[in-house]
Amino acid sequence: MNLAEKSYRLVAVFPKNEMYELSSQIRRAAVSVPSNIAGGYGRESPASYVQFLKIARCSLRELETQLLIADRVGLADTSNIALVLEQCDLVARQLHGLIRSIPV
Repeated sequence: MNLAEKSYRLVAVFPKNEMYELSSQIRRAAVSVPSNIAGGYGRESPASYVQFLKIARCSLRELETQLLIADRVGLADTSNIALVLEQCDLVARQLHGLIRSIPV
């Protein structure tokens, strides 16, 4: 959820013409990560939970790609984007560990 919050704060400074383009995609991908984690946790089988965690990981990779594009085209300060990318790295490591810890 911290990642989604940071992502929302980041895109708030994007130009208004990006509101329905890349900023929208970033917001959706960022919200998808914790949503899939929560959705998977509510499943009854460990295999379903792991599947949702993998979907969350895919959304995380999409978010990272979108942030890199935003950086390349200069939509926000590089240091602010870097902070969100660092949070992505932390979440990726946490997801990896969680996926590996669940016996399926």
